[in-house]
Amino acid sequence: MDWEAFMDETLANIAVLSPEIPDTAAAFNRMGTAAKKPGALDEKTKEIMALGIAIATRCDSCIGFHIKSLIRLHTTREELCEALAMATYMGGGPSYAFSAKALKAFDTFSKDAG
Repeated sequence: MDWEAFMDETLANIAVLSPEIPDTAAAFNRMGTAAKKPGALDEKTKEIMALGIAIATRCDSCIGFHIKSLIRLHTTREELCEALAMATYMGGGPSYAFSAKALKAFDTFSKDAG
């Protein structure tokens, strides 16, 4: 998978859909902002949780978005791999395959960030 092209296409598709459903798009963005607000858990922990859910639900675009957030939050490859081990443990074979995709996305987007 070409993660760069895939995420560019995903963002373009969202940009087309959002004006068609402006109230839903705005509400979704507000919900994300509220959910990620630091509290008892920091944003990095919440993004690791979100990545695990993205892996479990087999959502490639969600994996891309949450990997990019984890890179922005200075997640190390070691931290990510520990999270991927837990996702694999909880989700079995399908999560193992999607965890491998997540690691590939991390390596791809980390090159851009470095």
